[in-house]
Amino acid sequence: MAVDANSEEALIIRQLIPISRLPTQAFVSLCAQLQPQRAEQGTILFRRGDENRDLFYLLNGSINLQTDTFNIETIKAGSDSARFAIGHQIPRKVDAVANSRILFLRLDADMMKSVNETSYEENESTMMVEDLEEGEDWMTALLKSPIFRSLPPANLQKLLMSLQEVSYRAGDVIINQGEPGDFYYIIKKGRALISRKPAPNAKEIKLAILNDLDTFGEDALISGESRSTSITAVTDIVLYRLVKDQFINLIKQPTLKYIDMANLPDLLIKGAVIIDVRGPDEFKNRHLPNSINVPYFSLRMYLKTLNRQQPIIVACKDGKTSEMAAFILHQNKFNALILKNGIAALAQDQLNTEPASFTIDDGTETGNLASPITSAVTMPTEASYVQEPASDDMRKVVQHLKAKCSSLEAEKMTLELKCASLTRQLEKLKAEFEKIRGR
Repeated sequence: MAVDANSEEALIIRQLIPISRLPTQAFVSLCAQLQPQRAEQGTILFRRGDENRDLFYLLNGSINLQTDTFNIETIKAGSDSARFAIGHQIPRKVDAVANSRILFLRLDADMMKSVNETSYEENESTMMVEDLEEGEDWMTALLKSPIFRSLPPANLQKLLMSLQEVSYRAGDVIINQGEPGDFYYIIKKGRALISRKPAPNAKEIKLAILNDLDTFGEDALISGESRSTSITAVTDIVLYRLVKDQFINLIKQPTLKYIDMANLPDLLIKGAVIIDVRGPDEFKNRHLPNSINVPYFSLRMYLKTLNRQQPIIVACKDGKTSEMAAFILHQNKFNALILKNGIAALAQDQLNTEPASFTIDDGTETGNLASPITSAVTMPTEASYVQEPASDDMRKVVQHLKAKCSSLEAEKMTLELKCASLTRQLEKLKAEFEKIRGR
């Protein structure tokens, strides 16, 4: 019997990962296909070495994960561990045996992939992290963000298990501008200030306040450069942090997408827009035909002027700044593509070298982050890849950009999960190995 999407059983299923990341419409569709199963104590759900790719989730009761010689872990329904697919590694590394009478889900991996890939319309004004529904914890809400929703389940599980919880007092500096990047941070509870000095002796500029569920620190990890801003705790604050290598492997690599120059004509025909995130002076000297100059530090101000239905191709000098910009765009539900290796890798005849009249103040020298565009876009030359459609798109973008832009806001993402479960598992394994060694 299918699961009623409004039942208590569905509320439990809604907390499972990656099901918690599905839009409401996708979840309702999935419920119609679910068939929870019951099993008695001693029932074996799968054995070590099995290569069946089905996903098992525990809804009620408890399950032992064990080998021939000892019990590795007992998973109880409702625990953090039970939110993930049980023994998800293929081939299976353990036996899964019912420790009591249980209720569980057995999901076909292909069915889950199909549900995840189904297109569901979303309102563009929707928050990047959806509001908490009644009874929903903040980790579930965070996992609905575009970045985490697109991660493979294996990456997501490794990520959640790798988080470290840290705390700071009000007034503590969490990140110093100019220091190397080492962690990616997610605010569990508290508030923090983003500030920046445009020059070493300049007055510090207050850029934005970060709140619960906000994230920071990814720019330096993506670019490999030093921190571009400082982050200071405004209140006592609790954070989760992820080390650089894990951020790169688990989040950056599966999220960012790249294109070559050869892909550009087809994308432009399909309505793609090129934004160049270098500074105005660099842009004036050399830039792609039909590209629009949106300096990186101004990007967040202009998000509301961009069309989510169009692919956005991001260009810069060498691709590094484009990666940071594309990450911001992905966080905000845009389909961002990075021009691999940037403008520096292109031949002179692939670029416009005439001075461009379309510029946007990067806002780094003053506190005015909403300065409008005051000049028009030059019309495409005969060498342009797309003429009339691209010109229309640019005119629309210019019209939008002339409107007053919103203040700089921090990126929002998704996450919560304590590392206690993993720590307990490791301690149990160590204890069991010590027992075996002592025999």
